[in-house]
Amino acid sequence: MRQDFSVQYDVVVIGAGIAGISAALAAARRGHKTCLIEKQTQIGGLATSGMIFIYLPLCDGEKHQVTFGQAEELLLAGRNYGPYDISENWGGTGKQLDNALLSEGMTELGTAAKPRDRYACMFSPAGMILQLDAILAEAGVDLWLDTLLCDVVNSQGRVTAVEVVNLSGHGTVSAGGFVDASGDASLVRRAGGTVFPGKNHNTPWFVEYHPGSSSSYRMGEPVIMQTIGQCAGDGSSMELTGRTVTSFVRDSWRIMRDYYTDLYSEGRSDRHRVYPLTLPSMPQFRTIARIDGLAAIHTGEYNQYVRDSIGMTGDWRCSGRIWETPYGALIPKDLSGVLAAGRCIASEGDSWEAYRVIPAGAMTGEVAGVAASMAMERKIEPAELPVEQLRTELRKNNFRFHLDEIIGGKNK
Repeated sequence: MRQDFSVQYDVVVIGAGIAGISAALAAARRGHKTCLIEKQTQIGGLATSGMIFIYLPLCDGEKHQVTFGQAEELLLAGRNYGPYDISENWGGTGKQLDNALLSEGMTELGTAAKPRDRYACMFSPAGMILQLDAILAEAGVDLWLDTLLCDVVNSQGRVTAVEVVNLSGHGTVSAGGFVDASGDASLVRRAGGTVFPGKNHNTPWFVEYHPGSSSSYRMGEPVIMQTIGQCAGDGSSMELTGRTVTSFVRDSWRIMRDYYTDLYSEGRSDRHRVYPLTLPSMPQFRTIARIDGLAAIHTGEYNQYVRDSIGMTGDWRCSGRIWETPYGALIPKDLSGVLAAGRCIASEGDSWEAYRVIPAGAMTGEVAGVAASMAMERKIEPAELPVEQLRTELRKNNFRFHLDEIIGGKNK
């Protein structure tokens, strides 16, 4: 295929969701020429284009903050163009977050719905995009929108470049290190690495016109945020195909149509007072594919000591669960030169539910960006980077790695 352009960077990040943005920021702030490639013309991924409009907790639900660094920076910055705030107990001006906002998946865990004060915050998806763009620009990240990853250059098991397509044509983007923050492990998959499929429930989130609503998702009258659908059962595994995306999205549209049809036919409202205003511009898959990592995070491994932990995340579905994150979960077992971040790291089963959300995405993204740049500086592979050296750099941004750093004697 004809090459219309060829460029070189220090670090290339695929996917401008929260994980990818955090990875690109971390690399650029270390002084490296960093490229962030996004197939859409919006940034923020599921948080914005997907309208999953709540920055889930940085705490464990028992008044202990467990996730730090850029994850906290982005949560606080997301308030700048919207009416929301964190609660007074976490330094903001808002009220305690309504427990209903954290209800997705709680039935599965059998968690009682009781008031909890979490270090979390709702946000305006549009406002979040504006703020994230400003942060990327200040850090000097070279953002490529409307650019589709179409192939990966794998040189004897090492990723050395990606091939992309945009309005300039077909080109090659080379780098010393790569981060796959695509959400579907597309870089690793196209490079020939092993990935495993996820399971998904179709629970649409969208924006609705609804004057006078008492919804917990109110965004400022007369527009509110809305979520409908069921999150029950085991979901279903799906092969990664274009047809899968189409069928999933059209099913979400059907769910919304049924919701409004019932609303109107039952006389609970009418099309003049309540109607859908804006739909998500990307499929709302929660888990698509995860890498086969040098290490993995398994079901039930919360509140356990992890020797090579590079950060922690709480469990948004319930209180008291804290997950330490092995560095190896970010490193594909069968590829060099690339790290994973966000939803496609090596977490499986119930742990995938804990790691697929914004705080864990931001945390693993920052780790991946720092690790990719450090490995490039030392001319080694990410798997060869001593974890303690990586932790030394992360501590400069207030990271914690083990439960006993925040809660004495908490580890199993």
